[in-house]
Amino acid sequence: MAKLRVGVLFGGRSGEHEVSLLSAASVVNAIDKTKYQVVPIGITKDGRWLTAEHAERLLQGKEEKAASEGARSTEAAHLRAGDPEATPGAAVLASGESVVFPPEPSRREAGLTPFQSDAALRRASDRAINVDVIFPVLHGTFGEDGTIQGLLELADIAYVGAGVLGSSAGMDKDIMKSLFRAAALPIVKHVTVLRSEFEREPRKARKLVESKLKYPVFVKPANLGSSVGISKAHDARELGPAIVEAAKFDRKIVIEEGVGGKKNKAREIECAVLGNDDPKASIAGEIVPCKEFYDYDAKYLLEGSEAVIPAKLTKAEMKTVQGLAIAAFQAVDCSGLARVDFLMEPKSRKIFVNEINTMPGFTAISMYPKLWAATGVTYPDLIDRLIQLGIERHEDRKRNQYSR
Repeated sequence: MAKLRVGVLFGGRSGEHEVSLLSAASVVNAIDKTKYQVVPIGITKDGRWLTAEHAERLLQGKEEKAASEGARSTEAAHLRAGDPEATPGAAVLASGESVVFPPEPSRREAGLTPFQSDAALRRASDRAINVDVIFPVLHGTFGEDGTIQGLLELADIAYVGAGVLGSSAGMDKDIMKSLFRAAALPIVKHVTVLRSEFEREPRKARKLVESKLKYPVFVKPANLGSSVGISKAHDARELGPAIVEAAKFDRKIVIEEGVGGKKNKAREIECAVLGNDDPKASIAGEIVPCKEFYDYDAKYLLEGSEAVIPAKLTKAEMKTVQGLAIAAFQAVDCSGLARVDFLMEPKSRKIFVNEINTMPGFTAISMYPKLWAATGVTYPDLIDRLIQLGIERHEDRKRNQYSR
């Protein structure tokens, strides 16, 4: 029986590029090689697509020469959110080294053909990215916002994870919260401000926020992940600079009222969801950040943040979190996988759905795989299940008629 060809797509143009490389290295290392033939597909920070027979070696850090030449990605070398041996290869991909395309398989159906010059057009079929399913280990903008999903659907290729709608809705915190509210899910008070509005009338924007919310507030770019661009504003003096920082990353800025108020810090609960039309939830875990909140530094650069699995919740609270996680998953029409994040008010223990991440960090030590491991699903089995879910969703989509 022929092995399924799985394209592991990683890198990308987002601020989470380095995190994606670490996730991809873990997937490539753990995937069942007896069932799947892996086709690594990288996207550099400047948007160039690369495929290579040596990509797995690069991601495992075995190409010493290439690693030294690609040492420009200093952040990747310090990220602690993935397998340490993966970081030298991550630096190589980030630098955009030239690569060798894999051989074209004998059978050919759907696929992506890289753009070629006129002289090379006749050889395009020899350089096609021909796979049975794509595992897009891409985080953030251009990876989990529906853009790559739309490309794969145009190419008629099965892929892991949420579709175009679920990905884009899950990425946009403003739209996400609207869908959560429509599904009657408990969410925190928030205000959305456009970058153009703030730049035109900053005082009016600040007054709007202060009329709706109490300090402290969290200021976030609507479309970004890994807590990039997020600030906590404790008072009016900090609000303006926080909005300016978030506005660097998106035209929409979401400002949320801090759970717990000025004296108490919210508990941060996370739950993993797996499935398509009948999703299941893992046990929940809790993040105890080493900083005031779980920002990018606390996630990837600093020591001290602690993951508590299972979270210290009552049985009723655990069941509530799991039910809300599935409801949030369905509210944005998600499929495949997602991690749903919650905030718990420490005194009243009221639970709020904070956001959904449709392509969470996927290293072996990331929260999503760890939650499923604690629930009884091993990392290799999780990868296998996600691939099958992607194929199932593609087969279901093929039942649709697009003309009369």
